Amino acid sequence: MYTFIISVALLIAGYFIYGKVVEKIFGINTKAKTPAYALSDGVDYIPMKWSKIFLIQFLNIAGLGPIFGAIMGAAFGPSAFLWIVFGCIFGGGVHDYLSGMLSLRNNGLSLHGIAHKYMGKGFKDFMSAFTIILMVLVGAIFVSGPAKILSNMTPDSISFNVWCVLIFIYYILATLLPIDKLIGKIYPFFGFAILFMAVGIFLSLFFYRANIPEAIPSNLYNMKFNSGSYPIFPMLFVSIACGAISGFHATQSPLMARCVTNEKYGRRIFYGAMITEGIVALIWAAAAMSFFGSVDGLQNFLGENNGNAAVVVDKITHTWLGKFGAVLALIGVVAAPITSGDTAFRSGRLIISDYFKINQKPLKKRLFVALPLFLIAFILLQVNFDIIWRYFAWSNQTLAACTLWVITVALGKAKKFYWVSLVPAIFMTMVSFTYIMVAPEGLQWPQQTGVIISAIITMFITTWFVVWNVHSRKV
Repeated sequence: MYTFIISVALLIAGYFIYGKVVEKIFGINTKAKTPAYALSDGVDYIPMKWSKIFLIQFLNIAGLGPIFGAIMGAAFGPSAFLWIVFGCIFGGGVHDYLSGMLSLRNNGLSLHGIAHKYMGKGFKDFMSAFTIILMVLVGAIFVSGPAKILSNMTPDSISFNVWCVLIFIYYILATLLPIDKLIGKIYPFFGFAILFMAVGIFLSLFFYRANIPEAIPSNLYNMKFNSGSYPIFPMLFVSIACGAISGFHATQSPLMARCVTNEKYGRRIFYGAMITEGIVALIWAAAAMSFFGSVDGLQNFLGENNGNAAVVVDKITHTWLGKFGAVLALIGVVAAPITSGDTAFRSGRLIISDYFKINQKPLKKRLFVALPLFLIAFILLQVNFDIIWRYFAWSNQTLAACTLWVITVALGKAKKFYWVSLVPAIFMTMVSFTYIMVAPEGLQWPQQTGVIISAIITMFITTWFVVWNVHSRKV
């Protein structure tokens, strides 16, 4: 329990201390006219209160990751707590804040636009294609995941396929309508459900005196069954993405950057939402490790249920919160992915429209851009969910590494202290390359071989940046 309490305290302290450091490095201008006012169009550029933007940003980024990912990552043991805390403060918070503020400073540019400005057209094209793929994967996952949970709640009345159709209808409306017409109105309810879920499980950990394992030296080993095939590095750092660092977040930040009314709210919205998500991940990791008696108990339960994290959520909420509380908690679990899926499709629409310079004010043109995305996502629903999830997880962390490199180059060009993003960029590059080389769904090479080759590739990329930075300073 001590590790859990300290971890929550460290995340909160990280927001006030390290978040302030990163804000100072970026250098906010409280008198600057933001895109919400300068480019107001009544569709995507709409001034909104920072508290509402924070809630929308949190719901956008808090999909299945900080819940399902934390549960799956808990199988590695208390090491998961360390990754969530330090990954969130020094990785995810930096990634989310600086990508959001770069968008804010550049007229609400999407991620690929920011990549173009700082790293050229070639990297922009790569980021555009990679981001669109990730958005479609997110959309497919965040249809399938909540549809499975909802169908389990209504086994005799509404089937999985019907729920998929209903969620898709909502996604279409959320993607096409102005952001304040549906998303801005329905998110407060979803926000309540998610916060109730998190607070309910948090209080239950104390009420039931949960036996949460401590992150002491004797417990910091790989507790996962078949650990040889699932080494902590890089598997843990991909299993827990959204609760620590996630490239998906950088695709969502421009949506909110187009609504921010003052740069001083950036830390509250972008860094603050990431810290909040980290706390949610901590809560579910702690619950998963303790509810079944031990980490081994969690893994046995997962094994009996084909690794379905949704069953873990259902079991914990029904036992700890009762039927009524469980229903509200499950609504929160459903709301989290749905409120990420809708903005994933919306982001995809904006990325394509920005790239091809398609005016998004006419509804007809919005529909023209969005429909192909929905069609591809619907086709992906026919693929095994676990396969889509694993490739989504790797794509997510790879995009995070790419975004951190863009941020690092941007800071370097501005002659600012780029080490805040360079260090996590190097680490996440190692994670992404090592994962695809050693993972069961990757090349399946021996871990040592994968780590060595990944280290060489990462050193090459880092050397390129250092040489470029030295050269640019002489120009």
